[in-house]
Formats: sequence, C-alpha cells, structure tokens
Amino acid sequence: MLIGVPKEIKNNEFRVGLLPSSVKEFTTAGHDVLVQTNAGASIHATDEEYIKAGATIAKDAKEVFAKADMIIKVKEPQPEECKMLRKGQVLFTYLHLAADRKQAEGLIDSGCTAIAYETVTGPFGGLPLLAPMSEVAGRMSVQVGAVAMQIGNRGGSGLLIGGVPGVKPADVVIIGGGVAGTNAAKMAVGLDANVVILERSLDRIRQLEDLFGPTANIIYSTKASVDHYVFNSDLIIGAVLIPGAIAPKLITKDMLKHMRPGAVIVDIAIDQGGCTETSKPTTHQDPTYMVDGILHYCVANMPGAVARTSSQALNNAVLPYALQIANKGWRAALSENPHLMDGLTVHEGKITQAEVAQDLGYEFFAPDQQLAA
Repeated sequence: MLIGVPKEIKNNEFRVGLLPSSVKEFTTAGHDVLVQTNAGASIHATDEEYIKAGATIAKDAKEVFAKADMIIKVKEPQPEECKMLRKGQVLFTYLHLAADRKQAEGLIDSGCTAIAYETVTGPFGGLPLLAPMSEVAGRMSVQVGAVAMQIGNRGGSGLLIGGVPGVKPADVVIIGGGVAGTNAAKMAVGLDANVVILERSLDRIRQLEDLFGPTANIIYSTKASVDHYVFNSDLIIGAVLIPGAIAPKLITKDMLKHMRPGAVIVDIAIDQGGCTETSKPTTHQDPTYMVDGILHYCVANMPGAVARTSSQALNNAVLPYALQIANKGWRAALSENPHLMDGLTVHEGKITQAEVAQDLGYEFFAPDQQLAA
C-alpha cells in the first residue's frame, strides 16, 4: 500500500501524521510512503530523515493526495484537502465531525473512506487513539489556564494558581473525570491549587478517589453541583466527552454573570463543539477572548503547541492500527477488528457513525452493512 503524509495546514498546527521512525515500520513491512516536503520541519524531522527511513518526498500536497492509497494526518482535512480526496482512498485522522457540517459535506462529496481516530475503541474499553492527545490537552489546560489568570493576559484575575504562604491558592474546577480531566487534575494538584472534579460515573468517582485521596474533592455532577462550583471557581476546565457526539453545553451564557470576575474557562471539549454555550474555536495565535468578564480559552488543537511530544505520543498509539490497515487492506482490517470498525465514520458518501448522523441530521448507515455491500 502507498501511504501518504501531507503537511498539516490548519492554523498553527505543527504536528505530523507519521514520524521517520513510524515510516520505517511501514517500509520494513513492504509498503511505500510518500511524505510531503517539510511535513515534519516544525518538529525538526527533516526530509533527509524521512528518506533514510525509506520514504519518497513529494513536492506538494496535491501529489500526496493524488498518489496515496491511505492518507495519514493529524487534524481534520481542511476544505482544500477534502477536494483532493477520492473514492477508494482511506483517510485516517482525527475528524471530530459532529460539530463540523462543512467537513462532513466535503467528506461525503469526496466518496473516500474516513476512519476517525477519536472513535476507534480499545479491546479493554476506552479510546486509545484519543487518549494520548487527551492526556496532553488535560495537562496543558492547567498550564495555559494558569497563564491566563495572570492580570496581563487580556483580563485575568491576577491570581497565582498555587498561592504562596499566607495567601489562598486558586479554586480549580474540572468538569469531567475522564482521561483529559484526570490529567488536568494531576497538574492542578501538583501546583497546589484547590481542586474539585465533577463526574457522573460512580465507578469513575471511586477510581478518582483512590487516585487522588484527600488532594482533590470528587463530586457527583448534577446541575446544582455544576452551578455551585463553577460560580465559586477561578479556573474551570471543561473536559466533557461523549464519544463521537457534540459536547453537552453544561455552562450557559446566563451562568457567566454569577461567576467570579476574571475567572478563566479552558474548554478542552471545543473540538466537539465545546461544553460552554459561549465557546467558539480559537487558535494558538489568538487563543482567548472575553465574554461578560469571563476569559475563554478555546484553542481547537491544543496539543499542537507541544508538537514534538504530541506527535510522538500520537504515533505510538496510531501505528499498530495504521499497520493493520496497510497490511490487510482497509476492508479486511475493519472486518476483522471491531474496534477499528468503530472508527469508520464516512464511507463512499454515507455517514457510518450513529452519533455524527444524529447530530448533523444525516441518515445513518451501519458500517458492517456498508462494507458487506
């Protein structure tokens, strides 16, 4: 199979779909890899390193998309990339399609077979291709939130997240105790903040209690508890996830007027539409904005700011699944691996992911039936 790796073109996205070490795994297995020139330049992965790993260098994205059997990316295809996709071609990347109708239309029109990292499941549960970026985003959320609270950052409250002797630390509320929320809590606890995690799963609450003990308060999430803790916090981390679906809006615009002036919201769920009614995607270049005295940080590709760490972590997770597709062909790989099948989102103009179809108002086509057809 010919694997194509284009350079990412989303605003301030510096990650790369395959590192030279991953390319070597494909070429050793007998596959060809075509990498767009300078695809890894931002993380110091040179064309020469890719060539040494066995790849061929393409002069531009058009060549990669025209020749490759499978495209491996990081972020969702941009409109100009959707136009280059074609029927019979596999796209393997993050899609976050439920909150992106324009991308859905582009993928449907292309006729390609699109497999989303974020809905591929693991043999023991969880979302193994989403987890590493959730870990990065969770850890980054406290880091960027702490900076946003500084008074020089467009209206922050002027608080040091961990306080100092004799001065109270910041109150940090994390909505959602999954992978991102847990990693956010680890960072916030490590910085000596007062930490509350809001979670609905009793099993997960017990796990979090065992993990954090007295260093964080784990609270069952209800409308009343969300209101209480959000209104009395300095930093709110939105880490809610419903796999494949639009994130629920747990913080409404009306709630902002009851919050502490200068409080910061970091909405990790922004890729899935955001869990705050006032959230809108921002970029690393212009990451924050103010609504009713509350500072919002809603960067849609947070891990892109630490692209070297993120690319390595993502490659570690993606490589086994990508090799399955390359070695067996996408149809056999999906048929034999139900966890990989869970990632199939668009196939030859049809939506094959139930949550995406529901949120965007498309007809849902069962993935196994589409492959059989």
